[in-house]
This record gives sequence, structure tokens and C-alpha cells, in this order.
Amino acid sequence: MIAAILAVLTAACNALSSVLQRQAARTAPQSRVFKLALIGYLIRQPSWLGGMAALIGGFLLQAAALNFGALALVQPILVTELPFTMILLSLILHVHLDRGSWLAIGILTVGLALFLVSADPGQSGTRAPTADIWLIAVIVTVVVAAALVAMAKARIGPHRGALLGIASAVGFAFTAALIKENTELFTAENVAVLTSWSLYAMIVAGLFSVFVLQSALSSASLVVVQPTLNIADPVVSIMYGVALFGENIRLGWWIGPELIGVGLIFYGSVLLSRSPLVR
Repeated sequence: MIAAILAVLTAACNALSSVLQRQAARTAPQSRVFKLALIGYLIRQPSWLGGMAALIGGFLLQAAALNFGALALVQPILVTELPFTMILLSLILHVHLDRGSWLAIGILTVGLALFLVSADPGQSGTRAPTADIWLIAVIVTVVVAAALVAMAKARIGPHRGALLGIASAVGFAFTAALIKENTELFTAENVAVLTSWSLYAMIVAGLFSVFVLQSALSSASLVVVQPTLNIADPVVSIMYGVALFGENIRLGWWIGPELIGVGLIFYGSVLLSRSPLVR
């Protein structure tokens, strides 16, 4: 229960960060996408700095959530970021959400509930990943992320935004796995985490994810980026949870309602991202 509550609070912080970052990124020149000059431009925008502060708050809450619960439980709950985004946009713009937006929020919420009840991912992992398993995970992650970025560079517009959204989701999911590793190491050995490779790998993965997300938001609207990010992140996180930490989700005939839940989450995400408020 504590992990779930912290995950919801994480989603709220991430939503605030997304709104503020998007406000800054929408004015960034296209010539700066894929370049460090993009960060140089954004760091001078007050709204982007506010977004980064919210992102840091979300990171701390996520670390706490992963300390109490499984990766396969915490990450799917983070899809509530999009409904929170809509509500924050509504409050900031002082307008009411229309009936279609509330319907989409309901669809996404039902989908998330159906998936969590069907998958039952609440149990912590049954093992600690070895160095060999982490090495394989790092290699696979780097290859997949690099391939997605390379494909994105060869495209423009929505296709670029979607590919970069997936690449950032892979990065954020791997960052979450490293956060869990570091929180468990900190709990067991405290300051030993400062000399662990996983701490610095987490920093690199997190910075990569943030940078790629800025490029995604500068290449396409939230209509494209947010649904891909919302779906890819929990799916990849569950894969990391199972492969690295031995976490379990129910299979067999449970796969049917799980897929329906994922489909509802995606459909609700698309509907919400098409809202006039988001655009």
C-alpha cells in the first residue's frame, strides 16, 4: 500500500514536470534538437527549471516507492501521470475538463486497475541480480536505445517523436531498475552505494532519458509522445523486474485481462493526449 501511494505521488510530480518542460520545449528551435545546445536553451527558461525541480521530487518519491514495492507494481502506476497532467493543465489554464477528457481518464483508470488486479505484481523480487545479469541488461539496453535514436534521426515529425518517446521510456525504465538496486544497496550497506557502479550508471541513464525526452517533446506534440511513453515505460519495467529481480506476474489465462487492461490504458492515453487542453 505504501509503495502504491508513493507511486501515485511520483506520477503527480512527473505530471507537473511534464507540463512545465513542455511549456519550455515547445519554443526551442528545431536546429538544436539532438544537440547539447538544446539544454543550453532550456536552462534559461524558468518553467523548465521548475519542471526539473518537480522531476527531482518525483525521483525521490520513486526511489522510496521502489524501496517498499516491486518494480512491476510501481512503474505501471506511473501511467496516472497523464490524468494528473490533464488536471494540472485544467487548473493552470482555469478551464474545466470536457466530458470526453473525463471519459478518457475513466478508461485509463479502469485499464490500470484491471491490469494490476490481473497481473498481481505486488510481491518483491525473489533474487538479487548478479554482475553477469546486469552486464547483459546494460548491453541490451544500450543497443535497443541506440537503435531507436538512430531510427528517429532518419525521420521527422510524429514518427521521430514516437521513436524518441519509446527510447526515453526504455531509459527511464532502466533508470528505475537501477534506482531499485541502489535503494536496496543503501538499505543494506549505506555509504557503500557511493562506490557502486550502479549509482553512476543510474545518473547516466537518467540524464540520457531526460535529454531524449526533451528532443521528443521538441520534435512532436504530447499527442504523439505521451502515449508511447506511458505504455512503453511500464511494459519495459515489468520486463526488467522479471529478468533482473525475479519478480512475478500472473500468466496463463490472466494474460487475456492483462492485455485488455494494457489496451484500455493505451486507448485512454491516446484520447487524453488528443484533448484540446494538451494541444
